[in-house]
Amino acid sequence: MKLCFYQRLALTLVAVFILVVTVFFGASSYYQQLAKSEAEQKLHLGLAEYLVSDNPVLKSGVYNHSALKNLFHTLMVLGPNFEFYYLDPDGNVLTHSAQEGKVKRQQINLEPLTEMFEGTSELPIFGDDPKQFDVQKIFSVARVFDEHVLQGYLYVIIGGEIYDDAFSAVESNQNTREFIFLVIASLVFLLVVLLMLFKFFTAPLRRLSDEMDNIRAADFQRDGLPRQLESWRRESHNEVQRLGCAFNDMLHHIDTQFDELQKIDEQRRMLLTDLSHDLRTPLANLQGYIETLALGGDKLSEQDKKRFVDITLRNARNLKRLIDQIFELAYLDGGQVALNKEAFPLGELLYDVAAKFMEQAQEKNISLTVTPSQFDYRVIADIGKLERVLTNLLENALRHTPQDGHIQIEVSNDNGKLRIDVRDNGVGISEQEIEYIFDARYQATNTEKDNGVHAGLGLAISKKLMALIDSELSVESELGKGSSFSFTLNLA
Repeated sequence: MKLCFYQRLALTLVAVFILVVTVFFGASSYYQQLAKSEAEQKLHLGLAEYLVSDNPVLKSGVYNHSALKNLFHTLMVLGPNFEFYYLDPDGNVLTHSAQEGKVKRQQINLEPLTEMFEGTSELPIFGDDPKQFDVQKIFSVARVFDEHVLQGYLYVIIGGEIYDDAFSAVESNQNTREFIFLVIASLVFLLVVLLMLFKFFTAPLRRLSDEMDNIRAADFQRDGLPRQLESWRRESHNEVQRLGCAFNDMLHHIDTQFDELQKIDEQRRMLLTDLSHDLRTPLANLQGYIETLALGGDKLSEQDKKRFVDITLRNARNLKRLIDQIFELAYLDGGQVALNKEAFPLGELLYDVAAKFMEQAQEKNISLTVTPSQFDYRVIADIGKLERVLTNLLENALRHTPQDGHIQIEVSNDNGKLRIDVRDNGVGISEQEIEYIFDARYQATNTEKDNGVHAGLGLAISKKLMALIDSELSVESELGKGSSFSFTLNLA
């Protein structure tokens, strides 16, 4: 089971706290025992020396086994805290106060005794315990001489087996009480610390939860979205802070989508209204002239009939063109357009498209040129869609360029890509209107009027077509001086 952030935090804190308490308790017990041993050894440091100087048997340097046994037994009765051992100069145990069979170590290491005599080490000094192989205890020691000849040592263990048994029972009870008290105090402290930490760490989570509740209470309506959102730290390592940033981003995205949806809905309504008007005009003309031909065809001259038929055909073509543009824009918006990218020479396409408009340009005495006049650039694009875009741009340029003007298709290399500019010196576009020029059905206020029917969809379609072939159609224009439409293509 995967733990969440606050569960991991709580478990880590508890584990660290228990570890610290354990280490502290162990260290405290160790240093407490060390201090106790030092104090006891200092207190009884001269005990062995006093016994040697005060006892006639030891003072004479001659020991008697039974006499020493009786002496050690008497001393043990008076001080059960001590155990007495008589050692030879090599540290061998000669006699002792312990019961028979209790002494396991028959020789004592003399180095701690030498340290005691020389006073080179700080107390406490620990020596071998004859009753146990792996235990050392504090001690008191004195040399036993006979006429200045070393006979052996009186070796007194401070805190013998009897004392250890009694002290262990008392210490066990005391340790139990201390441990219970420590556990209770630790749990209370841990509970308080955890409550404070959880209150601190969960405060951002509560704020985020309250904000989500407010959004849900508003039924996720735009009017119910708060204008002033909570401030979250985006670069924080806290998961809640990053979650809050993601929530704010989501709300901002929803708010933006609301705006976009309302804008698109408004554009669609306007588009339907305008297209209904544009479609109604050629339909009414078609209906009118066809009815005239049907009802009064016998009374019309051949010349009038031909004129009416030409007008009817022209309106039918305009109607078909409008319907084609509407369907094309719908397909582009729906992403139902297939791409057929291929490598081809750009110059051939530009001259073919320019040739389609050359006669119309000559009628208005407009020069239509391709610059440079010769080049061998090859590009990768959908040739059909690129031709559609160039046709729209040249058609617009011719419509908005006055008599004796000029239109130029310029090709240049732009940082490894091929840039195409379609420039004219026509009426231009005002600064206020230029940002709307690619919107469907938008027509600038200074648009040149002609006899054709224009739905205002050409630039919107061209913008979407260029996006499909991984390019972007942009415009630069100045009112009264002309416009320049530009895009880039990938070189083959």
